[in-house]
Amino acid sequence: MKGALLAAAFVLAGCAAQQSAQQSSQQPAGAHDRAAVVAAMDKVNGYWQKTTPATEWPFWNVAAYHTGNLEAYKITKNAAYLRYTQDWAEHNKWMGAKSTDRSKWKYTYGETDDHVLFGDWQTCFQVYADLYRMQPDPVKIARAREVMEYQMSTPNDDYWWWSDGLYMAMPVMTRMYSITGNKQYLAKMHEYFTHSRKIMYDEDAKLFYRDARYVYPKHKSVNGSKDFWSRGVGWVFAALPRVLDDLPKDDPHRAEYEQVFRDMAASLKKAQQADGYWTRSLLDPAHAPGPETSGTAFFTYGYLWGINNGLLDKADYLPTAQKGWAYLTTTAVQEDGRLGYVQPIGDRAIPGQVVDRNSTAHFGVGAFLLAGAEMVRLIDGATAKGAN
Repeated sequence: MKGALLAAAFVLAGCAAQQSAQQSSQQPAGAHDRAAVVAAMDKVNGYWQKTTPATEWPFWNVAAYHTGNLEAYKITKNAAYLRYTQDWAEHNKWMGAKSTDRSKWKYTYGETDDHVLFGDWQTCFQVYADLYRMQPDPVKIARAREVMEYQMSTPNDDYWWWSDGLYMAMPVMTRMYSITGNKQYLAKMHEYFTHSRKIMYDEDAKLFYRDARYVYPKHKSVNGSKDFWSRGVGWVFAALPRVLDDLPKDDPHRAEYEQVFRDMAASLKKAQQADGYWTRSLLDPAHAPGPETSGTAFFTYGYLWGINNGLLDKADYLPTAQKGWAYLTTTAVQEDGRLGYVQPIGDRAIPGQVVDRNSTAHFGVGAFLLAGAEMVRLIDGATAKGAN
């Protein structure tokens, strides 16, 4: 009898172990360790805020950081994160470029206060809109409404002539629609997107060139390939989720945005390196070899968002996202919290440019925080399903 009971116990234990293994295989890697993801976010963001004053200008590079910081706040509820972005917004008086003379407003590249219509000066508006939605106050979006509604009153459709511009300004349009209910924001967004797609999107590769100067065969990588700049593509792949979050389900162009996103996801999956990162020139790794963090973080964010929102198949794309996150947390994050291997401000992959563990920048940190926030949402979703 004792032997039979012991044998039965071994069988039950084996079944339990098998069931546990099956459950574990259905969970994303690190699903049991939400705290580790939050700790990585806190480590990187804590270092950044400790070493970077909140009193910086509202140009794209800084504003892009704040888009990620607010997502980190939503996950962590760390009041210091929210205060940091609030201080920045108040310091800049809820404005981007500050010219009040509309006759001088420009949308060519420029870092002066006359370049009000240049998308890099409008990135801040999506941050202000997010702060408004947390605590409504018309002052926070007054300048955004003035600028964007003036822009929409013009007949021009070529405001987003570079791929970065889709991240900088496209989510502004959907946020302002969600606040105002003005459908012109959505109609004009599609007009501008259509122009961008016409001049920058490669319908065969399913990727965006950085701008019209880099379209193949006019421009080639050092080995004669199409040269898709990682961060430039990353801006678009991250912009679409931020747009789709606020876009009405019945928007007539929603299916188009979703299809572009899915097509990009399939193309980018093929370009990921074995160590989880993407190189600066996506289809020609030898053009500028080695890891790059900002593009990798944007791609990881996009994949996780796509999985969390049902646009990407989990079985197909979760391994890609996990490899990206593993690179970010084991190679890019340094011991002191600095986020390394971020290519400096630029517009292309540059052969011979040094990008190493000391290379960091606002937008890289922002992208990392976006990815971390989506990883937490993935884990929370798996936990919730497991509890049901």
